[in-house]
Amino acid sequence: MPESVGVRQAQAQRTRSAVLAAAATIFVEQGVQAPVRDIAERAGVGVGTIYRNFPTRADLVTAVYRHQIDTCAALAPRLLEESASPFTALTCWVDAFVDFLVTKHGLGAALGSGDPGLENLHALMLDTLLPACATLLDACTAAEELSPGITTYTLMRAIGNLCITGPDYDQADAKRMVATLLAGCRRKA
Repeated sequence: MPESVGVRQAQAQRTRSAVLAAAATIFVEQGVQAPVRDIAERAGVGVGTIYRNFPTRADLVTAVYRHQIDTCAALAPRLLEESASPFTALTCWVDAFVDFLVTKHGLGAALGSGDPGLENLHALMLDTLLPACATLLDACTAAEELSPGITTYTLMRAIGNLCITGPDYDQADAKRMVATLLAGCRRKA
């Protein structure tokens, strides 16, 4: 009996992971208001399976972004360990953060939608990503690679503002402008 319970739990986890991966892809392609049937089709499950795992759209959106936020945050210490310098680690982490921001079509609208299920998503982003970025900035400061007076929140907000894409300003433009911002933050030798 315990084996069958373990097998069912493993299958449920695989199904949940497939739904989250499909939703993340669909959200990038169509935005967070994409039809649930498109997510179900991509995941290879029925629409009922999605609603059984995520009763509301807000539950699904939050689960997708929670996973992606946690992944981005976990990247910071690994980059610090693997990179030639703290500033190189910061640059790589910011690049991943930019990818996260510019591929979240409709997330800004979802955050401002007034949906009570999404209220905590912005706080989750700040509570998780600010400490990750702060670790990198602290290492850059200790290595004297960062101009004085740069705070984590201000830098992340500036990056976020540079990542608001539109018809005449795409992901490549955002990456270029963020790289320019980071170059300006680097302490001159």
